[in-house]
Amino acid sequence: MGASLSLVPVLDYLAHREFLAAGLQPGTVTIPYPDDSGAGSTCDVHYWAPPGEPRLPPLLLIHGFGPRATWQWRCQVGPLSRHFHVIVPDLLGFGGSHCPLDGPPPSEATQAAALAALLDALPGIAGRRVAVAGTSYGGFVAYWLARAAEPARVGPVVIASSDLLKTRADDRAFVKRAGDGWSSVDEVLLPAEPAAMRKLLEMASYRPPPRLMTPDFMLRDFIQKLFTENRAKLIHLLKGITVGTDKFQVTPLAQEVLIIWGDHDQLFPVEKAYAVQSSLNGTARVEIVKKTGHAPQLEDPARFNKIMLDFLLAAQKPVPSAKGSSL
Repeated sequence: MGASLSLVPVLDYLAHREFLAAGLQPGTVTIPYPDDSGAGSTCDVHYWAPPGEPRLPPLLLIHGFGPRATWQWRCQVGPLSRHFHVIVPDLLGFGGSHCPLDGPPPSEATQAAALAALLDALPGIAGRRVAVAGTSYGGFVAYWLARAAEPARVGPVVIASSDLLKTRADDRAFVKRAGDGWSSVDEVLLPAEPAAMRKLLEMASYRPPPRLMTPDFMLRDFIQKLFTENRAKLIHLLKGITVGTDKFQVTPLAQEVLIIWGDHDQLFPVEKAYAVQSSLNGTARVEIVKKTGHAPQLEDPARFNKIMLDFLLAAQKPVPSAKGSSL
């Protein structure tokens, strides 16, 4: 009987309740697919945002390559929504957002272009200056979105736990940190068995849940709901990542940048935070959240939220109007 228990719907319900309590509502827009080479394809972008035109400065939260966006930002939407018009999209291929699967997988640039189109489609957002925060893979997209736009359109940028400089050597070091029995990054990041799921939790968390609280049948359920049912799509999306290639060259941004990192992150080790800072000409501010892993926004949300709010509120200063400009 215990084997039929699933926590995924419960976690979905709790996360959705946090979003609804923060005044956000789900929605979907259909836009031209940014990477269809004139073929006329469209894609659906699902998002959460307050209804109507914004009364507060817009803030875009971009999720990483993992659990649902609502799970990843559930501890932020309440505190941040008191100061910002918070928009939380599902990236293409994740959650309720869909893109053509018969073409090339979306790159970070494609994802950024889709988010730019989403912003232009939402009531009262077109032409407004938008702050952007991205975690992990979402940080790659946030960086690309900011680089493609003028500072009058995309304002301050938060890059959390996101190694913009990741290389194949980093992937080899990741496998080495994982220990014996693992041969590739994908084997851990897209777990197919409880042992791999435990390893992912161990490497991503400062305090991974104890084995007694995560029996194998529960981990199999998470694997089934989060990975197995979407495995082909997730593998397709991984192939679109261009970080570490000639297509993703990191150059300084014109915007103010905050880098947040967990000091026990084993997916992207904390020293990479300073390497990213250096690649941005040393002008980005770095904040290290102690006793957290790859998701400091979940392991120490109070500290993470204070760091983000202090930065974003200080960065809200007048800039020339961006009305009529596009991302």
